[in-house]
Amino acid sequence: AKLKGEFVWHSHENEDELLQVIKGTLYMQFRDRTEVVKEGELIVVPKGVEHNPMTKNDEEVHVLLFEKSTTAHTGNVKNEKTQTHYPKI
Repeated sequence: AKLKGEFVWHSHENEDELLQVIKGTLYMQFRDRTEVVKEGELIVVPKGVEHNPMTKNDEEVHVLLFEKSTTAHTGNVKNEKTQTHYPKI
């Protein structure tokens, strides 16, 4: 996935989410802190934890997501960033 700017606050009720940063620096906001995830690093977001991935300075960050194919990337939040069709690679 390619991320740029702020995403959306959300959580995943039934699945953990693992992200590996391939290019750039990701800032994973949690309600009580922000974790900085650099190229080559991983972060696990446990199920049920609210989070908001974001980038800074207009940087496009590339991440590899490890999650079930049924995981909604915006959790229960529906907005303009919600995708319902994911092309297969």
